[in-house]
Amino acid sequence: MDAGDKNKVLLFMLDVAETGKEFWWKFFDWLAVISWSYLVFVSVLAMIIGGILGLGSLLPLLVFASIMIKSLAGGKRRAEIAASDASTRADVEALERRVLEAEMATLQAQIEPHFLFNTLALIGQLIETDPHQASIVHTHLIKYLRAALPQIREQGGGKLGQQLALSRAYLNIMQARMQERLTYQIECPAALEHVAFPSMMIQTLVENAIKHGLEPKTDGGHISILARQGEGEIQVEVYDNGIGFDLHADDGIGLSNIRERLKVLYGVKASLVIEVPKTGGAKLTLHIPDFQ
Repeated sequence: MDAGDKNKVLLFMLDVAETGKEFWWKFFDWLAVISWSYLVFVSVLAMIIGGILGLGSLLPLLVFASIMIKSLAGGKRRAEIAASDASTRADVEALERRVLEAEMATLQAQIEPHFLFNTLALIGQLIETDPHQASIVHTHLIKYLRAALPQIREQGGGKLGQQLALSRAYLNIMQARMQERLTYQIECPAALEHVAFPSMMIQTLVENAIKHGLEPKTDGGHISILARQGEGEIQVEVYDNGIGFDLHADDGIGLSNIRERLKVLYGVKASLVIEVPKTGGAKLTLHIPDFQ
């Protein structure tokens, strides 16, 4: 046998060994996760088939070895597989969060120019008709940008106080546009201002309230934002006395996005609850778990 043939034989033996090793670990993992009742069923079936095929004592030995392996190492291997699966799920969830927050940053970058252009156009008009009011709107716009820009850089992080400051500046600007057709109030205990809170969710609810609740209403209306401490959670309620909310209609992009972000960030521990008060309008409440 020349050197070339020896190399071929050696490569073949290595392939066989690698295949055997792969088969062994698959068999080992299979033993680790199946139930004892299923293993007994498969073992009995294998011995019956082995007896028919005349395999003698080979299959009983294999069955005995399988039982010993599952008894001695199956629990540890099952725990390792479960830990590996949990780690993989955590990595996937983290990736989903990063993708979602990147999408939010992109969406925010698309929305901001439209709002900014409208506000700058309003300031330009007011310079001609009411310079003092133009200065006020300009100040509110600066406050809005100071609250919004850090959130865009942080891609979704922030504190509850920051979210409310952003909505307050936005409502002040909208108030300059809608005049007496818009009033609002914001209430938040000082102790809650520094708790972690996902960005742009409150702002989305406020924009939704104005666009779908108050702007279509001839005499406008009122928006109330109330933050409070619940049992193991933070609750933020956005209420408007506008034209109301159709509970049978689709959520729309903004609300659907909130629900998806809540699911990715907190699983089933967070929710967006939509109610239609008897007095009219709409009440949307964010329930965020309190990890403080």
